[in-house]
Amino acid sequence: MKFSEMPYTRPDMDEYKKEFESLVNGLKAAASGEEQFEIHKKYYKVAKKWSTAENLAMIRHTINTEDEFYKAEQEFFDENMPEYQNFVNGYNKVLFESPYRSFLEEKIGKVAFKNIEIGLKSFDEKLIPLMQEDNKISTEYEKLLSSAKIDWDGEVLNLSMLGKYMKSQDRDTRIRAWKKNTEFFVENAEKLDKLYDKLVKNRTEQAKLLGYDNYLQLGYYRMNRNCYDKDDVKNFRDQVKKHLVPLAEKLHDERRKRLGLDKLYYYDENVNFANGNPAPTGTPEEILAAGQQMYSELSPETKEFMDFMMENELFDVYARKNKRTGGYMTYIPDHNAPFVFANFNGTAGDVDVITHECGHAFQGFLSGKDPILEHSDITMETAETHSMSMEFFTEPWMDRFFGDRADEYREMHLEEAITFIPYGCMVDEFQHIVYENPDLTPAERRAAWRRLEKEYKPHLDYTGNGYLEAGGFWQRQHHIYSLPFYYIDYCIAQTDALQYKVWMDRDYKAAWKSYLEFCNLSASGFFSDMIKQVGLKSPFEDGCLKQIVEGIIS
Repeated sequence: MKFSEMPYTRPDMDEYKKEFESLVNGLKAAASGEEQFEIHKKYYKVAKKWSTAENLAMIRHTINTEDEFYKAEQEFFDENMPEYQNFVNGYNKVLFESPYRSFLEEKIGKVAFKNIEIGLKSFDEKLIPLMQEDNKISTEYEKLLSSAKIDWDGEVLNLSMLGKYMKSQDRDTRIRAWKKNTEFFVENAEKLDKLYDKLVKNRTEQAKLLGYDNYLQLGYYRMNRNCYDKDDVKNFRDQVKKHLVPLAEKLHDERRKRLGLDKLYYYDENVNFANGNPAPTGTPEEILAAGQQMYSELSPETKEFMDFMMENELFDVYARKNKRTGGYMTYIPDHNAPFVFANFNGTAGDVDVITHECGHAFQGFLSGKDPILEHSDITMETAETHSMSMEFFTEPWMDRFFGDRADEYREMHLEEAITFIPYGCMVDEFQHIVYENPDLTPAERRAAWRRLEKEYKPHLDYTGNGYLEAGGFWQRQHHIYSLPFYYIDYCIAQTDALQYKVWMDRDYKAAWKSYLEFCNLSASGFFSDMIKQVGLKSPFEDGCLKQIVEGIIS
C-alpha cells in the first residue's frame, strides 16, 4: 500500500486498556506454554496496531510540523505513550513470571526475556506524569529547531537547507552561513538551556523514584543495553582516545593541506577538498532512481527491498519549509513498510540517505518477515551497524552519484567515518558528566563540553565565535536532548562498519555474506554474541580499535 493511502485512526485508550486486560487474563488462565504463546500472538497484533498509528502520526507530523491535525496527534502520543507503556509492562510482567517460561524462551528467545526484565526495571506507573512531561519538552526542542527561518539572500531557509552553504567551497560563503547558523542558536541559547535543565531534572527525578542514584543506569536501561554496561563503554572510549584520536588528527591535518590552509577553523570542519566536497551530480529524483538501480545490482534481497520502497512511496526526502530537520528511518508494522525521512540539500548527505537510512530500512524489511515480533526489537548499536556498514558496501556504485569525483567521495567518506567516532564518544562522555552531576549550571555544562572538545578534537579552533568557544556546540545535537545515551551506538556501529570496510577490501563477497547474516539475525541473539558469530571482533574488546587502525593504514 502506498504511504499516502495508509489510513490513520487515533487509538482509543479505553479500548487498549480492555484489550490488555483480556490478554493478561488469558495468560493467567492458560494451562500450557502453547496456550500462552497463542495469546502472545494476539499481543503482537495489538502492539503492531499501536506502533502503526504512532509512526503514521509521527511521520506526518515531521513532514509538516505546521499541520494542525498531526500536530495534535503527536501531542496525543506524547501524552499517552507512557500509559500505553504501562499496559505493555503489566502484560510483560505476567509473561516474565510465566510457569511455562522455558517453552516460551524456545519460541521467542532468551533475549526477549532479558529485554522484558530491563523494561520492568525502567518503568513504573508512578513515572507516567514525568514521562509525559519529558516527551513534551523533547518535542518542544525539536519544534524550536524546525522553526528556524533564516534569511539567505532573500530566500528563507531552515537549518537543514542552510547546511549546504556551511559546506561551501567558498570560504567566505561558509563563514557567512556559520554566522547565520550561530545567530539562531545564540538567539535561542537561553531557551535551549532552560529546556535541557528541565529534561535533566525530570529524568533525574524519574531515576530517583525508581531507586537509582542518578539517570545513568536508567538511561542505559531505556536504551535497552542488554549485554554491556558503562564500564564497557568507558573502555571503548579509552581505546578511541588512545588509538583513533591520533589517526583522526592526522587526517584533519592532511585535510588542512588539501585545502591549502595554514590553520583549520571551525568553519572549515566539514570541507574536505579545495574545490568543495563532492556533491551528487543528479536531481533528487535521479538520486532515488540511481539508488534503485544500485540495489537491484547489489543482491536479489536488496532489489526486492528497494523496488518495494519506490513502488509504495516510502521516501520523503525533499527539504521544505515547516519540515523537521534531520533524517530517520522508521517502520510501519501493519503494512510491513519501512519509511525513510530526510532533507536533501544538494550535498553528499543526500546520497548518505540512500545508503545509511536504506541500510536501516533494508534490515527492517527483512525482519518484518519474521513472525516473532521480538526479533525486530534490535538494540541501537545493532541497528546502526546495519546502516553504517551499508554505506561501505555501496561504495562500488558511487560513480553513479558523483561521476568523476567518486574516488574523492570514497576518500571523504572513510575520513569522516574515522573522524566521527571521537566526536560521538565526546557526546557520550558529555552525557555521562551531565547526568552524574545533574545540578551543573548551563555555564558549567558548556565548560565541560569545551574541555572534552580539546581532548577528543584538539585541532578545533573557534576564534571569532564566542558562542562556540564557550562550549555551545552541543545544543545543536538533538540526540542529547531527545535521545539520551543514544549517540555512543553510532560509534560502536561505526567500529563494526570499519571492520567490514577492511574485510570487504580483502574479500567483498565474504564480507557481504556476513553482513546479510547479521541483518537476518536481527535481535534473535545478544549484540556481543551476534557480532562474533558473523566474524567480527567486539568493539569493547581490547585491541579492536588498534587492529582497525592497522588495517586502514596498511
